[in-house]
Amino acid sequence: MELPIRNVSNTYPGCDSLTGTVQALKQITLSIPCGMYGLLGPNGAGKSTLMRTLASLQAADEGGLGELDLIYQQEALREALDLLPPELENYPDVRAEDLLESYALRQGIASRPARREVVETLLRQTRLWEVRRKTVGGLTAGMRQRLGVAIALLGNPRLVIVDEPTEGLDPAERGDFLNLLSELSETCVVLLSTHRVDDVARLCTRMAIIDQGEIRLEARPLDAVRALRGRIWRQVVEKNELARVERAYQVLSTRRLGGQTVVRIYSENLPGGHFELTEPDLEDVYFSTLAGYYRPCDRMGNPAGGGR
Repeated sequence: MELPIRNVSNTYPGCDSLTGTVQALKQITLSIPCGMYGLLGPNGAGKSTLMRTLASLQAADEGGLGELDLIYQQEALREALDLLPPELENYPDVRAEDLLESYALRQGIASRPARREVVETLLRQTRLWEVRRKTVGGLTAGMRQRLGVAIALLGNPRLVIVDEPTEGLDPAERGDFLNLLSELSETCVVLLSTHRVDDVARLCTRMAIIDQGEIRLEARPLDAVRALRGRIWRQVVEKNELARVERAYQVLSTRRLGGQTVVRIYSENLPGGHFELTEPDLEDVYFSTLAGYYRPCDRMGNPAGGGR
C-alpha cells in the first residue's frame, strides 16, 4: 500500500516585495509506502509546515493526501491520521490511564469493560503499565511520547505523523521510543519528520530531503549512499588550516575527533592535497544535496525531485 501526497502548497503572509506572501511549500508530491518514511531538512525547510498541513492544522492552498482533498475533506483527514505528539501538556494533572480512557471514549468505545481492556492492552504495549497512575505532568518526556503513540493506536490510523519526536529525550528514552515507532510502522504508514540523519538511516526504508519548501531528493537511503561512492574524501587538518580548506574545496562537514579536525569534502575527481577516498554515509548525502553539489539521480536513475 502506498499513500500519495499530491501537489501540497502553502503560503503565508510575509515581506516578499512583490506578492506580500511567502511560499512555504511548493507543489510537494511524494508517494509514501507502508512502513517508516523519513523527511529530513534543516530548521525552516518546511518540515513542520508540511506535517501540520497534512494534519489539517494549517491551511493548504491546494493538495491532497491519498484520495482526500486537503481543503474540502478536513474532517475525513483527521479520522485517517494522527499527529504525534498530541497536546498532552493540556492535561498535566490527569492520570495516564484516565487520559487514555477518555480518548477511547471519544473513539466510540462506549462499554467501560471494553475500554478498560483496550487501555490496559495499549499501556502494556507501550510499556507504560507500571506508571499508569502517574499524572501526565509527572511522566518523563519519553513516557509522554509513548503515551501519544498509545492514543494514536486507538484510532487505527492509516498515517501517523511524527514531528521531531526525539527532541529532549535522553539516549535511553530515544532508543526506546524509536523502537516503538518501528513496531508501529509494521501496521501503518509512519511519516517521521526530523533533522536527525541517524534516525532516518536507522529506521526508514525511504526518505525525502526538503529545503526551502521543495523536495530536493526522494530515494532509498541505502541507494542514495551507494550513489555517492567515489565522491567523498576526508582529511585530518590543523585548526588553522580549516579556513583555507573551506575556500578551496566543497566542504560537507567538519568533525572534531580525538582532538583533531576531520574534514569531509565532495569531489567528483581526485582532489589535491592529502585527501583520501572514504565511504559515504547518509549525512554526506544530506549535506551534498542541500549544498546543491550533487543530484543523486545522476547515478540512481530516478529523478531526485529537484536540485539547485
